[in-house]
Amino acid sequence: MRKADKIFIDNINNIMNNGVWSENARPSYKNGKTANSKYITGAFAEYDLAKGEFPITTLRPIAIKSAINEIFWIYQEGSNELKTLVNNRGVHYWKDWEVGDSGTIGQRYGATVKKYDIINKLLAGLKKNPWNRRNIINLWQYEDFEETDGLLPCAFMTMFDVRRVGDTLFLDATLTQRSNDMLVAHHINAMQYVALQMMIAKHFGWKVGKFFYFVNNLHIYDNQFDNAKELLNRIPSDKNPILKLNVPDGTDFFKIKPEDFELIDYEPVKPQLKFDLAI
Repeated sequence: MRKADKIFIDNINNIMNNGVWSENARPSYKNGKTANSKYITGAFAEYDLAKGEFPITTLRPIAIKSAINEIFWIYQEGSNELKTLVNNRGVHYWKDWEVGDSGTIGQRYGATVKKYDIINKLLAGLKKNPWNRRNIINLWQYEDFEETDGLLPCAFMTMFDVRRVGDTLFLDATLTQRSNDMLVAHHINAMQYVALQMMIAKHFGWKVGKFFYFVNNLHIYDNQFDNAKELLNRIPSDKNPILKLNVPDGTDFFKIKPEDFELIDYEPVKPQLKFDLAI
């Protein structure tokens, strides 16, 4: 069994069997009911991308195109505008987190990236000294939270390290997430940050190395328990999905396009499951 599918199954079992119930839960379902969940803390996974280990499950279809387009919206465009995301990227699910009638998600995510010029600073730091231990993206900015309302970032910190093996340079990445919906968003978030890692590696002509994924609160909502049981009864595909970035080494980060990505050998188990999101 592929690593991603085993980790998915193990996490579901761990949450359902050993997880504890949320208390004073913030989110609610669209019908107004409080969205309680069972959760575990301190979930960690490691994938060696160079060996073909990618964090995408085959137990259900993952909307990889939308996931990658969201990353471009945040880190290449530096935008928080929903109109841009919907019209230019074809991603609609962020509408539920619109702040009032602003047409935005508030001073969050892409707006934070743009305000602090995060990507240009990151690329400049990696160019100046690939070996330093300060190549960090941090979206947890209290000044931004005080500026507007909005969902506080879930995937909020990413750290990058360069590692030499023989004559080859590898770019490793660590994604830290405060909270994650195991059944809906886990592999979406993981794969989109792998895509970001690949874009940065291509910018410098490096190889992608390891991807480390830490989630502080990993949960399954109480309206997803039947879906959890269904997923545990499915048999994973025997294929090994690989994400490729089809641009030459040295391609400028800002010149890469979503369509340059290709997910090959991805044959997930169907049908897709229906999930009512907690907002």
